[in-house]
Amino acid sequence: MEINLIRKNDKFNFEAENSGGITVELDANPKIGGEGKGFRPMEMLLVGLGGCSGIDVVNVLTKQKEPLDDIKIKINATRKDEEMPPIFDVIDIHFNLYGNLNEQKVERALALTFEKYCSVSNILGRSATINFSYTIHN
Repeated sequence: MEINLIRKNDKFNFEAENSGGITVELDANPKIGGEGKGFRPMEMLLVGLGGCSGIDVVNVLTKQKEPLDDIKIKINATRKDEEMPPIFDVIDIHFNLYGNLNEQKVERALALTFEKYCSVSNILGRSATINFSYTIHN
């Protein structure tokens, strides 16, 4: 896995590119001079958590032959602002799942995701409390 970053201006705006040529922009917090031209690095960690866990939930539900029509994920996080560096303290991730889904299979998929499969949640869970919840929309 390789990621390359280039600085796009004389401030804090960077463009990251993966080996497949896909790019994403990053920027610093406006408090230190960021200009809102991209995700902040800590936001990217939450994007990674949402993507990793979302992929795993979809994968497990598909293997369970559950009729998942759509999934939307919302993440809220707090940081330990009194510490340096201010790492995440609590991360709440909520899954809105759409389809005629079996609740026990959804719970199993989420448990497997956060206990076994999602490497991002495993890493972040070593320093932060991760709470997950869900709503099934039939």
